[in-house]
Amino acid sequence: MSFLEVKHIRKSFGDTPVLKGIDFTLEKGQVLSLIGSSGSGKTTLLRCMNHLEIPQEGIISLDGEVLFDYDQGRTLSDRELRAKRLHFGMVFQSFNLFPQYNVLDNCTLAMDLLAKDKAKAARQRFDQGTVHKAHQEAARDILARVGLSAKLANYPCELSGGQCQRVAIARALCLKPDILCFDEPTSALDPELTGEVLKVIKSLKNKDTTMVIVTHEMEFARNVSDKVIFMADGVIEEEGTPQEVFGNPQSSKTQSFLAKSLESI
Repeated sequence: MSFLEVKHIRKSFGDTPVLKGIDFTLEKGQVLSLIGSSGSGKTTLLRCMNHLEIPQEGIISLDGEVLFDYDQGRTLSDRELRAKRLHFGMVFQSFNLFPQYNVLDNCTLAMDLLAKDKAKAARQRFDQGTVHKAHQEAARDILARVGLSAKLANYPCELSGGQCQRVAIARALCLKPDILCFDEPTSALDPELTGEVLKVIKSLKNKDTTMVIVTHEMEFARNVSDKVIFMADGVIEEEGTPQEVFGNPQSSKTQSFLAKSLESI
């Protein structure tokens, strides 16, 4: 059984079908890159996996647990949605940091709220000071991993775009997600800042970190991925290893897309 299983996911917005039956699997510790032209459904697929969008059909399973099954025919409560989203750490292209909080607090806020919510649900005493201190220590360690130890007290407005994205990555890691998801993490960055973010993402790759990355950085996808999926018009047009997809694409749509994308590098 694969770590992540996505089966027959369909999603429409009004009368417009965006995902037309998506199926794929991913093993623990693998990196999957989703590539394709804008409008092909990549971001919508990522958002469906993370329950930011609800598919109209399909099943999503993680480590043997069914997270979403349309055929169950029940509406998830807000609490259930929040619980399921915790399996996926989401890094957005526009950072989505809280401007009123410094770097350290941006990383600890969600941890504090989650711990408080769990204590309340279990009817346990919640020592906010002790818990917050522990979360700060954990966040400091993770921020050190992404090279931001010197920026803990800075606010987002005092950081470069690359630094903001590294804070967003650290914040996602703080919640210890099963799968780390990136939605075009470098698209809002100047070219000179793109490299520092891609370097951090590449450094996260290990046997325990599973990642799904929507990206237009073809060389990065070729170098970091275990699996590549090329999407077009809401379907998976081609899937395989980087060597297969980039080195010997079978679909004419894949060939055309890569010819244009790699030409611009």
